[in-house]
Amino acid sequence: MTDRIASLRAQCGGPRDGALLRVTLANALLAEDDTASAIAELRRALEFDPDYSAAWKQLGKLLADSDDATAAIDAYQRGIAAAQKRGDKQAQKEMTVFLRRLASR
Repeated sequence: MTDRIASLRAQCGGPRDGALLRVTLANALLAEDDTASAIAELRRALEFDPDYSAAWKQLGKLLADSDDATAAIDAYQRGIAAAQKRGDKQAQKEMTVFLRRLASR
């Protein structure tokens, strides 16, 4: 485990814990090729903020890349709903495209 990951994990459960910290930790884990842990951290991020469309988009991509199409489709559908709620049209468009691609496999 890198110092960066250790430092981020040390903040988990503390006053700075939240969606942004968990997404940052997920990105650090991805940089170390730890996809399973990154997916877990993105799910934790979404527990803090279920309308975080960027986290849904990244989670959907990781799940699709991990050949879990069912979970990826669910993540994209929930992400699209979150993006609509927040008015994040770009994320909504991107996830809609990714969802169509997955559904046509």
